[in-house]
Amino acid sequence: MLETRDMSGAKHNRPDFSNLVAHFTKEGQPCVSDQKEGDPTKGKTSAYDRLIQILTDKKINASTMPWTIKQAVCFTECPFWSLVHHANVYSPYCVGFTKAHLFAAGGGPAIYLRWDLLKKQKEFVHNKNSKITGFHHDIYSFVTPFAPDYASRHFKQNHFPGGKQCDYSQEREWRVPSDFAFELTEVQFIILESYKDMAKFPTHLKDGVGREKFILLDNHSKIESLWPNHIQP
Repeated sequence: MLETRDMSGAKHNRPDFSNLVAHFTKEGQPCVSDQKEGDPTKGKTSAYDRLIQILTDKKINASTMPWTIKQAVCFTECPFWSLVHHANVYSPYCVGFTKAHLFAAGGGPAIYLRWDLLKKQKEFVHNKNSKITGFHHDIYSFVTPFAPDYASRHFKQNHFPGGKQCDYSQEREWRVPSDFAFELTEVQFIILESYKDMAKFPTHLKDGVGREKFILLDNHSKIESLWPNHIQP
């Protein structure tokens, strides 16, 4: 359980809140920024290899956000048992940092903004001061439209393409609006799937990060099979 402070500065603990954020890797086609100049490599890159590349480069390359077409690196602030769920969605490989580190790099929480309000903000011009208009373009790196399943069908049909839902609030997302550079000593934790991953992980990276910072999901799967306190019915 992590220590936090309320608005008065008093210390308190909350099991649903973390001062850490995690970036999950996933398998997919290599990004242009992931490849060295002249590298003929084509095809998919595994999530495991992406994690090694991030730690080798000491940088996470920004990617293009949907809807706003702005660059950002995405993280989640979910507490650990929600991170396990993220591992099922993305991959069992991630790297974690402090929120303070992200904030110093220009990062912050993502903004889940109602789709109708996002449209209004893009078109807004103040009726008494024409210099007051929509968001500054830098803000769009943090914005994701919000059209949840519980919104009315009328709302979704009028404000979201195809009348579908758009709700990523469970991601509890933080973003940095540029490539995110770091030192290995600033890494707070690494999540791997198994002992096999740990055994073959490059020695210089294990030593650079600190072997005590590695977490293996296999261990927690075994814990759940013996003491299933966190498994949802």
